[in-house]
Amino acid sequence: MHAWPAPEVPRLPGKGLPLKVHDTVTGQVRHAAEDRTARLYVCGITPYDATHLGHAATYLAFDLMQRVWLDAGHDVRYVQNVTDVDDPLLERAAQTGEDWRELADREIALFREDMVALRLLPPSVYMTVVEAIPLVIRMIEVLRAKGAAYEVDGDVYFSVGSDPRFGEVSGLGQQEMLRLFAERGGDPDRPGKKHPLDPLLWLAQRPGEPGWDSPFGRGRPGWHIECAAIALEHLGFGFDVQGGGSDLVFPHHEMGASHAHVTTGRHPFARLYVHAGMVALHGEKMSKSKGNLVFVSGLRAQGADPMAIRLALLAHHYRSDWEWTPADLDAGATRLARWRAAVSHPDGPPAEPLLDELRRALADDLDAPAALAAMDRWVAEQEERGGTDPGAPGLAARAVDALLGVAL
Repeated sequence: MHAWPAPEVPRLPGKGLPLKVHDTVTGQVRHAAEDRTARLYVCGITPYDATHLGHAATYLAFDLMQRVWLDAGHDVRYVQNVTDVDDPLLERAAQTGEDWRELADREIALFREDMVALRLLPPSVYMTVVEAIPLVIRMIEVLRAKGAAYEVDGDVYFSVGSDPRFGEVSGLGQQEMLRLFAERGGDPDRPGKKHPLDPLLWLAQRPGEPGWDSPFGRGRPGWHIECAAIALEHLGFGFDVQGGGSDLVFPHHEMGASHAHVTTGRHPFARLYVHAGMVALHGEKMSKSKGNLVFVSGLRAQGADPMAIRLALLAHHYRSDWEWTPADLDAGATRLARWRAAVSHPDGPPAEPLLDELRRALADDLDAPAALAAMDRWVAEQEERGGTDPGAPGLAARAVDALLGVAL
């Protein structure tokens, strides 16, 4: 599947700094890439509703990561999936009477439109679960051959006991794992399972639901194995960063890592696990199940400048949990207007120090609020005293565009 058109990223003088980011597994800030090619996997959407601000904040964090890598001279190999067949999508289609494929196609198209409007860099590989089914089947066959998969009434499960490192990604105790597993799509109480935490690898076809032929019967993939199979195929083992929202640490990233460890006999699946915080509305995390959502497309339809939305999200550090209010968008719009006015002058204060500040802030665990503050200071100086450097406004605008993705 094609992703979306890439925005142009301006070239900047000099070279950016090596990126360091917070690794969930170790709790340390570590170098994000070791080789010339930086490899990133970010878990994609389940397309049964439009892109909400929680989605946008997560994908924006990894857009910043790519921009810092590019500025530092890396090539970037970025892979993102689309869970285009799963229980929530099928349930929504059944509720609305719409064909599940048409629902998925429409929401994927809207997601693409939102990503283009927000100027997010597209993945190198954008792959749906339906496209990945042959990869999933092949991986399940390996797990079965290794004794790590078993059947319960036609469904195929993964045995978490087959991975001695299970639990390493999240660092959680079993009771907390059981609670989250039940909340996030797992079935800990199903009779016949070897362990309550064992996740589905393959779900046998139910009446009225889609299915695909496989050596273990007609059905469809479980949730966690899809990302493991796609990442192994397109990034290889030991890629640099596995990314997503903090709600994916367990069970999704934990299970995917175990699938890959047992399949390959190697460790670790990803060098670093990087997670974005949650965005709340009215005191609760935005989620489709709760319906407390603010949609990017809705804000755009109301006339919001996508760059104001982007600035509103960038005002919060990617790892922080925070609550959206209309004041966030107002502040983003005000900042955008000031920045655009400042770079419209024929000259200004020197912008080389600003570029250095932006690079230092973003290389330090993607500190976007510090980067915004640096640009605010340059703008304030422009407003108060002006400047004599005719190249400064252009360099400031290009720096903000290349590193923060904000078109002025």
